[in-house]
Amino acid sequence: MRKHLVAGLCAFALGTHAMLAMAEPALDVLGRDFSFPHRIEGMPSKLSDFGGLRINSFVTNDGVKLSYWEAGRGKPLIFVPGWSANGAQYINVMYLLAKDYHVYVLDPRNQGLSQHVDYGTRIARYSMDLKQLGEHIGVTSADYVGHSMGAAILWSYIDLFGTKGMRKVAFVDEPISIYSHSDWSEKERAEAGGTTTSPERMVAAFTTGGPLNKLVTDMKVFERSQLFDSPYFANSEAFASAFIKNDPEAMGRVLFNHTVNDWRDVVRRKINIPAAIFSGDESNNLPSQRWAQSVIPNATLYAYTSSEQGDHFLMFKNPVKFVGDLRTFLER
Repeated sequence: MRKHLVAGLCAFALGTHAMLAMAEPALDVLGRDFSFPHRIEGMPSKLSDFGGLRINSFVTNDGVKLSYWEAGRGKPLIFVPGWSANGAQYINVMYLLAKDYHVYVLDPRNQGLSQHVDYGTRIARYSMDLKQLGEHIGVTSADYVGHSMGAAILWSYIDLFGTKGMRKVAFVDEPISIYSHSDWSEKERAEAGGTTTSPERMVAAFTTGGPLNKLVTDMKVFERSQLFDSPYFANSEAFASAFIKNDPEAMGRVLFNHTVNDWRDVVRRKINIPAAIFSGDESNNLPSQRWAQSVIPNATLYAYTSSEQGDHFLMFKNPVKFVGDLRTFLER
């Protein structure tokens, strides 16, 4: 297997050091080629068509080996996936953006190709992992995009470390507080995006087969995840399923902590850089995304229609539009 040494040792903060990653072609790491089920003009028909895609890794200061996907050259653009998600699902987004950006997608701990551990399973630790990725790859300024729980990781990052080193930021369809407090008015619930009054039941529904209904969580996300009416989405999900073996127990360790965080103060007071927000008519999160736009200075909201695949998975179902809108925002 061919390995190319990553240039430069990156010392981690707090006196610890990362293990130097070996930059490897994705084809070598994954061990075989893959043919996408749908042929789409202008997109790769098989994995080997995306020759610049690489999969690398580093070790955090608490000893966890995290993988990240990488492609392209130019200004750094870092994606933070949502709960249970991974870099493989970003294959189309990365391919389209790699022409103009150096794109990175981090597999969070316990997800994707990253190590499964039973510690550090808090959003705050995930934001430290993100900070250490930036230190590892040696970026001093980058654009960041967080999808779903990835947006919460960015809010935590901003809360702990501020926006220094962040040029622009984009959040894709994440409630500001998943947990809906019993003393909230309906207006407060809608603005925060609360979808459950029982974090325990929600976690059980997604990890151990507990009952899943509208009293437990937002069913729209689950229902839309089962619609494969986009060939882009069908391709990226098939690719991810072929190579990523999810462990519900490992993934579930962060879900309770993720569910009970309320980020309204961070969104209202701490985002002082250009921000974009993505949501759509097929997402029950749209009201909370409109609230976020109203309190973040000069924020831009991209609200996709039903015909534009405007649901929780819009960036994967309509990557051409998403990449176009993101590029417009970043280059503005």
